[in-house]
Amino acid sequence: MRTEDCFVLGTITRQHGYKGDVVAKIDTDRPDYYQNLESVLLLEGGGLIPFFITHAQLLKKDQLLLRFEEVKSGREAEALMGRELFLPLSSLPPLEGKNFYFHEIAGFQVHANGHLIGTVKDVIDRPGQPVLQVEEGEAEILIPMVDEFIEKIDRSEGCLYLQVPDGLVDLYR
Repeated sequence: MRTEDCFVLGTITRQHGYKGDVVAKIDTDRPDYYQNLESVLLLEGGGLIPFFITHAQLLKKDQLLLRFEEVKSGREAEALMGRELFLPLSSLPPLEGKNFYFHEIAGFQVHANGHLIGTVKDVIDRPGQPVLQVEEGEAEILIPMVDEFIEKIDRSEGCLYLQVPDGLVDLYR
């Protein structure tokens, strides 16, 4: 499996005890969805390697205690510090309505204020405010991803409908 086919669930931040358990800071709105994981993938030697989980428990909303089958000591756990936990994109829970994953809308046609303005190239995940990157021919249009701007997502047609402040799109033309 390639990293492009995965998402980062979180990062291993510290050890828990002395028998090899680790704590991962996870980045999700639904932490309970991930406390019954059977395995995660870790990047090792240029490839993703599965690590099987024998115990997982939420410590806090954003912290997951993990015990890996392959890790039996504090020294082995220490080698995992700072490593990212990957999961296949297919394991993401489905979203509905105006909720979406950033990778999900790549290639969608973007309509703003009733007019087709271009195609989603990417969502730039910036601290504080993600930004929608739209390609219109040679031009690049950047639109803050504000919930109030999103009118509708049509997954079957691959379209994202926005209502943005007048003049925002014209700044880039």
